[in-house]
Amino acid sequence: MSLPPVDTPLYNHPLPAIEDWLRLKGCQQDKTNLHHWYVQRSNWEAELWLEVDSLAVRYIAAGLGGKDIQRSFKYSLSRKDLEDAIFSGP
Repeated sequence: MSLPPVDTPLYNHPLPAIEDWLRLKGCQQDKTNLHHWYVQRSNWEAELWLEVDSLAVRYIAAGLGGKDIQRSFKYSLSRKDLEDAIFSGP
């Protein structure tokens, strides 16, 4: 499936396109909880959840004292904005 232009809000992407995008960004889907994804980079790792109105991200042990950092991004943001915000790390 081809992805809509990068400036398209995520809410205008069909679910299979969002899943393809996450795979292209190196995310792995949980086989039992299909709305749950995991991504690992050299210096951080995160869990992502496709919620009803937003994409939630939890950067694992990325905060002070090894605490998790959790953020939520509305689907009204463009895919480009979400890429920049999520995949640049905590």
